[in-house]
Amino acid sequence: DLSTASGAVGILFTSIQFEQDMAAAAGSGSEVDVKSIPTAPEAVLKSLELERWGVKVGDSRVFHNLDHGQIRAIMKDRKEAVAIDNGTMVVDTAPFCGRSPTDRFWVKEGPSAEHIDWGSINQPIERSNFDALHKLSREYLSKSGTLFVFDGFVGASEASRIHVRVVTELVWQHHFVTNMFRPPATPEAAAELAAAKPDLVILNSCGVTDPEWKSHGLNSEVFVAVHADEGLAVIGGTSYGGEMKKGAFSLMNLRCPLKGVLTMHCSANKDPESGNTALFFGLSGTGKTTLSADPKRLLIGDDEHGWDDHGIWNLEGGCYAKTLNLDPEAEPDIYNAIKAPGALLENIKINEDGSPDYADGSKTQNGRVSYPLHHIRNVDPESKGEHPSVIVFLTCDATGVLPPVSKLTAGQAQYHFLSGYTAKVAGTERGIKEPVATFSHCFGAAFMPLHATDYAKLLAEKMEKHGAKAYLINTGWSGGAYGVGHRMKIKVTRACVDAVLNGSIEKAPTTTFPIFGLQVPTELPGVEGKVLDPKSTWADGAAFDEQLAKLA
Repeated sequence: DLSTASGAVGILFTSIQFEQDMAAAAGSGSEVDVKSIPTAPEAVLKSLELERWGVKVGDSRVFHNLDHGQIRAIMKDRKEAVAIDNGTMVVDTAPFCGRSPTDRFWVKEGPSAEHIDWGSINQPIERSNFDALHKLSREYLSKSGTLFVFDGFVGASEASRIHVRVVTELVWQHHFVTNMFRPPATPEAAAELAAAKPDLVILNSCGVTDPEWKSHGLNSEVFVAVHADEGLAVIGGTSYGGEMKKGAFSLMNLRCPLKGVLTMHCSANKDPESGNTALFFGLSGTGKTTLSADPKRLLIGDDEHGWDDHGIWNLEGGCYAKTLNLDPEAEPDIYNAIKAPGALLENIKINEDGSPDYADGSKTQNGRVSYPLHHIRNVDPESKGEHPSVIVFLTCDATGVLPPVSKLTAGQAQYHFLSGYTAKVAGTERGIKEPVATFSHCFGAAFMPLHATDYAKLLAEKMEKHGAKAYLINTGWSGGAYGVGHRMKIKVTRACVDAVLNGSIEKAPTTTFPIFGLQVPTELPGVEGKVLDPKSTWADGAAFDEQLAKLA
């Protein structure tokens, strides 16, 4: 029963964590003495019932819901990270600098098995094999000597959120989930939450691998396996933080739509005066985080949202942004969010003077930073919005033929949502070195356990009921395909987004784009007319026509 804990939790931005972060950022905070950080009180430790999931505490030290200052002190003491010149900590997750989708599995038993769309994305694993992985994880964690336990929520909606408990051996992973999920507002609320039975437990035993992976039906010694009906996930062999984040998101994508609540792989923001809300669908690398961090609007969230009868709400408590070529002028909100003690950088190059080199992608092109939402200047404190009036589908078109912006009919919106055309950009998954064209339904097939039409039906119903308009924006290539043309300039994309959000695109003259039948504006404020017509940016018109036909 979460009623008592839920009432005490409040909203993230009234928490002591926020106050501590702001004090540190202003220079009035001081380094925490690692020896002064208390382990979980006996009452909290008992209420956590880690033994229920097979983790034997024994003589291990257990820390519960640490704040950023405490996490930072332990991280430095254990040498899990190094600091850049402004004090922000940096971790190295190599060799896994991205998700490992071929190593993700769902247990095929119980009620969930009837709903999951089984295949190469949602791979099944037998219960007995899952039990073997669970045994590896729990025995490994039981011997770790130090455990970090996080209790919090996935979802800003009191009606739809789930209680998640994450057990890790690395304090930086505790930092990550503290940023990305929604921690309780006070230590007292955290203690109350610890006494409640969680909806999802994640055992992150990243230091253990499965030597018998072939007999267990896996694709490698690495595993990320979820038993949806028991609310248990086990991770082994990869320390990449995104596996925890996407594991919780995937479970929400299984449970919520079955109750009529649409969960989506999108970012969201809203107008501070009118409250008009916009959604931005897209895979990693298409611009969801960058475009939703708009200085003229309030950020609701950058990656995962729910849509219920009350409107839009963020599933997360933070942002997880790509850092490659991060520019303080083009992306000031994200750049300025990278500050101690809340932000956590992953897999970036550090110069000899301690400054970060965001232009260096030699380690990975998927360098990342996680940070709590309150690091963004313009953020909605409740992480909620009205029913959206605008829905934007972002595609990173590596062929260079799609226009930078186009208007969609209701039917076209459904088509593009179901096809989810884009290009996987380098680094977001293992093995991706250059853009690869892909069709990912719902702009997030890797995280959608139900059949694509289950989500599409809900989206269509909600769009029709609330009168939302849809648009397709290409953040990919212009002037030619990858290797010939160039990536769309962010100033052009922002101008297109502005025209969509302020409604000026509805007044602009349009022309019909061949084959696809899209309505493309011929003029927009801040965008050169030639750029709006992708064919005119190609040196060879015949080559454009050939590429367009090939894409279709």
